[in-house]
Amino acid sequence: MDLLLWRHAEAIDGTPDLSRELTERGHKQARKMAQWLSENRPKRLRTLVSPSTRTRQTASAFTDSFEIVPALAPDMGVPDLLAATGWPEGRGAALLVGHQPTLGRLAALLLSGSEADWTIKKGALWWFSNRVRDGETQTVLRAVIAPDLL
Repeated sequence: MDLLLWRHAEAIDGTPDLSRELTERGHKQARKMAQWLSENRPKRLRTLVSPSTRTRQTASAFTDSFEIVPALAPDMGVPDLLAATGWPEGRGAALLVGHQPTLGRLAALLLSGSEADWTIKKGALWWFSNRVRDGETQTVLRAVIAPDLL
C-alpha cells in the first residue's frame, strides 16, 4: 500500500477554523503539488480529504474526485487517520489531505514507531510505502516534497 500525506496549502487566518480558505499563495502551492502528483501518482489512488474548506481547495487543484472524511478533521488523531485509510493492510494507494499536527505525528509514527511532534510544511507531501520482506513489515519513505522546491 502507498500512503501519501498532503498538508493543506497556506490558508487565511481566522474563524471558524473549518471555513478558512486558501490564500493566493496557497492556491499556487496547491497547483504546483497537484502537477507533480499528476505526473508521479501511484495507480488506484483514493483521495481522502478533511471537511475543512482549505483541504478541499487544496485537493481540488489535483482532482474533483475526492471523498470528504470527517475522521481527517483538524481535531482528530492518528488512529482516526489510520482507520480511514486501512494502512498498512489496504490495497492500492491513499492520498490524505489534512492538517498539522496530526499529519506530522502520523509521519513520525510511520518512520520511528512512535508519535512525535514533527512538522510537515504547508502544501508539502510525504509519500510512504508498505512492504513485507522476510516476513517483516517495513515502511519505506519514497518522497518528501515541499511546493517551494517544485
